[in-house]
Amino acid sequence: MEPVVCVHGLTRTGRDFDVLAQSLSDRFYVVCPDLPGRGGSDWLPRGELYQPPTYVLALSHLLAAIGRPVCWVGTSLGGICGMLAAASAHAPITRLVLNDIGPFVPEAALSRIRDYVGVLPEFADPDAAATYLRRVHAPFGNLSDAQWLHLARTGTRALPDGRLTLHYDPAIAAPMRAGPLQAIDLWPFWDCIVIPTLALRGADSDLLLPDTLTRMSEKAATHTVADCGHAPALMDDATIAVIRGFLEAR
Repeated sequence: MEPVVCVHGLTRTGRDFDVLAQSLSDRFYVVCPDLPGRGGSDWLPRGELYQPPTYVLALSHLLAAIGRPVCWVGTSLGGICGMLAAASAHAPITRLVLNDIGPFVPEAALSRIRDYVGVLPEFADPDAAATYLRRVHAPFGNLSDAQWLHLARTGTRALPDGRLTLHYDPAIAAPMRAGPLQAIDLWPFWDCIVIPTLALRGADSDLLLPDTLTRMSEKAATHTVADCGHAPALMDDATIAVIRGFLEAR
């Protein structure tokens, strides 16, 4: 089976791809790692290390261990890592799916993210965590109660007193709070990507702007996911079918 590596967003874990992975598992071998500082991965010794070059280095070891060409599905930060990896010489990535992320990220969207990242609320149980996620991550789309609860159960960890909190190192916010925010401009890396690419955009996204998607469409396939913003949860059959069709196309 052809490997597909799925890389999650800033505050999430690889378990966000459970539904997608299950849907693709009849045709692909799906690998969904936790980035450093998230989920089951170790926390880094200093907050300033939580930056894309660190993540790409860690993921390069994973790609080396797989030892075969792979497809890549990246949500937000996971897509940034995918673009950086795919732009490098001799990258083993054959197809790239970018979920609501592109070569340009506006400062306003980064400011919104900075306001909540690194703040770890505590919850009495998964239901309380699901209520919080439903509010903070409302742009994920119109998810069912069961889907929000799944994200809550897989995206939290137990504290010593039995309460729950989000499953990441709060120090991941350090780079965003180290100084004034600036828009992210990865167009030089984008220009180096020559593999087939699919760009997904949440219809109401403030992170992947329409003008950016239009420019990306000059060499990438694009698809807009209705009724969501940043970032589509990739749990609905229609979007999964689009991804599957792109990955299987030859």
